[in-house]
Amino acid sequence: MASILKAQKANASKAEEKGKGKRRADDMDIDEQPEAELVQPKRKKNKQRVLLLSSRGITHRMRHLMNDLEALLPQVKKDSKLDSKSQLQLLPELADLNNCNNTLYFEARRHEDLYMWAAKTPNGPSIKMHVQNVHTMDELKMTGNCLKGSRGILSFDHAFDESEWGRLTKEVFTHIFGVPPLARKAKPFIDHVLTFSIVDNKIWFRNYQILEKDPLQPNAPPQTSLIEIGPRFVLTPIRIFEGAFHGATVYSNPEFISPSSVRSMARREKGDKYNQRKNAEEESSKRKEYRKRGEDVLAVSRVFA
Repeated sequence: MASILKAQKANASKAEEKGKGKRRADDMDIDEQPEAELVQPKRKKNKQRVLLLSSRGITHRMRHLMNDLEALLPQVKKDSKLDSKSQLQLLPELADLNNCNNTLYFEARRHEDLYMWAAKTPNGPSIKMHVQNVHTMDELKMTGNCLKGSRGILSFDHAFDESEWGRLTKEVFTHIFGVPPLARKAKPFIDHVLTFSIVDNKIWFRNYQILEKDPLQPNAPPQTSLIEIGPRFVLTPIRIFEGAFHGATVYSNPEFISPSSVRSMARREKGDKYNQRKNAEEESSKRKEYRKRGEDVLAVSRVFA
């Protein structure tokens, strides 16, 4: 029993010696700060993830265009092809399953017609556009180049701010094509510019490399220039819907003519040309019959009958 008491006293003396060397917060002369100043406001994180997928029936050029966009946008998550073209309401659910709040959907129709849907999921809005003049990186073979996964600067034409549909399209494109700084596959470099221009009520997409020095003159002073990389394509807006791939129509392009109606008009013109040619042949034959003279008394058929 005595040994246990001695051990307890020894431990207590050691604890007192350790406590003497410590400075308590109550003994220190520190101005007390309010809790509101100690709590720092949290920065809002830019969490933009894009789901990229297409319908069945796309051509090789469309597939290469999707691969180019996937290489340019490190925040993209690519999914398998959608079987049904009529069940677009499944796309917000797919985006939710892939933890994406934006969707780029390429829809293929007959005669190689390509349509692109750009939507904010799950509540919208969504934009349907017709894709034309597609040229991929492999086709162009430009001299420009950029680092895979690098962030790009978005450049919009001032014409986007002149109309309501332009401002809405600019906001949707900013969320989709703007690479977040904390994206998982993004590199901390900015070496290219994505430009969107409105000409003839169509959106023209171009991608340029930011070149600070001329490769032919490496010792010359730095001069910033732009060199096109690719891909390039033209978008014609068709409709803007209030929801994601459905809902009320917010904007409808009155100048848009569907490719099927253009083809039907071309076939109708060909049919009109055929009808005009046949009518001309009938009129020509009628004129010949009218100008034909009757048999005379001294005709050969009557003299040698």
